[in-house]
Amino acid sequence: MLHEDSVKALQDYVNSSEKQKTLYKRTLFVVSISQIFGGAGLAAGVTVGALIAQQMLGTDAYAGVPTALFTLGSAGAAWLVGRLSQRKGRRAGLATGFILGGVGAIGIIFATILNSIFLLFLSLLVYGAGTATNLQARYAGTDLANAKQRATAVSMAMVFTTFGAVAGPNLTEVMGKVALAMNVPALAGPFILAAVAYILAGFVFYIMLRPDPLLIARAIEEKKQEADKRESTKASAPANNQRGVTGGAAVMILTQSVMVAIMTMTPVHMKHHGHGLSEVGIVIGFHIGSMYLPSLFTGILIDKIGRTAMTIASGVTLLLAGLVAAMAPSDSMVLLVVALSLLGLGWNLGLISGTAQIVDATAPSTRAKTQGTIDVLIALAGASGGALSGMVVAQSSYAVLSLSGGILSLILIPVIIWAHGDTEENKLKIDQGL
Repeated sequence: MLHEDSVKALQDYVNSSEKQKTLYKRTLFVVSISQIFGGAGLAAGVTVGALIAQQMLGTDAYAGVPTALFTLGSAGAAWLVGRLSQRKGRRAGLATGFILGGVGAIGIIFATILNSIFLLFLSLLVYGAGTATNLQARYAGTDLANAKQRATAVSMAMVFTTFGAVAGPNLTEVMGKVALAMNVPALAGPFILAAVAYILAGFVFYIMLRPDPLLIARAIEEKKQEADKRESTKASAPANNQRGVTGGAAVMILTQSVMVAIMTMTPVHMKHHGHGLSEVGIVIGFHIGSMYLPSLFTGILIDKIGRTAMTIASGVTLLLAGLVAAMAPSDSMVLLVVALSLLGLGWNLGLISGTAQIVDATAPSTRAKTQGTIDVLIALAGASGGALSGMVVAQSSYAVLSLSGGILSLILIPVIIWAHGDTEENKLKIDQGL
């Protein structure tokens, strides 16, 4: 049973390339609207999560735990959203994930009121569902895209995340005042915004993502297989390109772990050197803006120049970010903005090129399940980066953490060269629109 999409309506889309193009554009619009809200929701944990834990625990050593928890929670949610999308379509999976993220944000608010570290940690796990869903939403725009549109489709969705993601940190002080007016601790203010934003994002998908693009893509694939059978050609279901899947996954896992590790400890590093909450919001705002706003052109470049070249650019950019962060004087807002902006840009290049590689390498019949599994690994990598970052800084320094992350990013270069050892064959497939 295909939800509210009748078999006849589904066949209308399968048989009409014009309807497919219209649905592709509509899906990008729906994803873009949801990403505005999703971006605002994810910014809360990035901006003040570590500060809340530091205040409750009274030590920096575990300041990375909140990031680790909500990224660990996002791992479980990525699995859930991927499996739910595989069974019932993108609409059901994405709507459920965002609403769970909103519930987690509400739990964090109550944890700060009650000063309950147990409730905080539990709620952070659930809040992570919003982060996972915000990332998985990028795949929805690619379901009906051809090979030359995939990175561009991902980037269009991510551009709109910028609006919410940049606004979120810069509303930290305002939301703090709103929280105080409601007799809630100021640091919980951004999570009030997150709760509303995530729940709205969920309703956008539930109400507007009709018909479901993944269900249409599967039906198109099934029709093609039936045509192949009639023509007595090989009609087995298309298999995933495991080398491409492994390469794309490795790119995203590495960029995520490096980005999360450095990003997590930046607010704590700044607070220790006399920077206020509004200054932290500015730096994180630039960082998150750099994670998403470059998507205006990075997706187009990835589709035109290639996945390999742009992945190498990601590794080099992350190295520069680590070097600048390590060498920046602790009182230099300008250099911290530059470092975190480079960190966001490197992540952007890696995520979009890696995502495009995954879509290139997967068939619609197994795509959502594979994507969900990969996003679990990405989330676990982020959780590890977040958890270890506080320990590294406690035992050494923020400079050592940043420099180590930058050097680690260079692994992207041999990984992508190995994954695309058959570059000419891949390029030929892309040129043919396969």
